[in-house]
Amino acid sequence: MRLSLLYVSIGLLLSSGFTNANEACDNASTQLALTECSAQAYQAADDELNKAYKRLVDRLEHHSASLEKLREAQRQWVGFRDAECAFESSAVEGGSAQPMIRNFCLENLTQTRTQTLLEHASCKEGDLSCP
Repeated sequence: MRLSLLYVSIGLLLSSGFTNANEACDNASTQLALTECSAQAYQAADDELNKAYKRLVDRLEHHSASLEKLREAQRQWVGFRDAECAFESSAVEGGSAQPMIRNFCLENLTQTRTQTLLEHASCKEGDLSCP
């Protein structure tokens, strides 16, 4: 059951295309190429995360207590992301697809975190729901 769900998930991910994939990735057909493309997509997502984090750090530069809480939250989030993706890819542990599945997870969680950071960085003065 778990393995069939994994194969369905892989199929959906592959059929939907890779976020930020280049033309070579659109036609990738070997496991090595798919893994490389998923790594590129994750790297692109990580680059965007770093930009969003810097933007929020810049916004909080005069709020040292909030800035320290952001730094701690980000450290904790990185630990969670890595542990979650290790768990999500554990169904294919040791297999050639594991790095690709892990990269898909890393990309997805990173994109979600980036959106959260961008929302925090875009808060309007007086918005009590923002740090």
